[in-house]
Amino acid sequence: MAPLRFIRRNRSPRSLTIVILWLAGLAAPGLAFGAAWWLLVLLALPVVPLVWDIWTDSAAGMDLDETRLHWFTGRREGAVDLAEIERLRFDTRWDFSVRVTLILRDGKRVRLPQEATPPHRAFESELEARGLKVERHHFATF
Repeated sequence: MAPLRFIRRNRSPRSLTIVILWLAGLAAPGLAFGAAWWLLVLLALPVVPLVWDIWTDSAAGMDLDETRLHWFTGRREGAVDLAEIERLRFDTRWDFSVRVTLILRDGKRVRLPQEATPPHRAFESELEARGLKVERHHFATF
């Protein structure tokens, strides 16, 4: 079976579009209504982390081969042998995002970083093809 390699870079057309639309949305009231500069700066603060990620071109991703699952995001990374995994739990949240938790044979739980996980349907089929048990939970409150 071919290894799965997934990488998501922050310097993408989607990220650039979000920054441009956010700043254009702030410029419109500034130019049209003469909004206070301090208010516009305050409203621009939520986009600063994304601008930093675009500037540094940080990446997140995952490698899955026959024996090991390795993930990375920014300066954090982790790896688990597939033999150590009892099952994987896919939780669909209220915002329709999917969180993946590894449940290891020794009872420990490892939450995979959401930005490092591939699209959940393709990821789930790859895991099942490797003989791993996958659980799906939809819209749990806990």
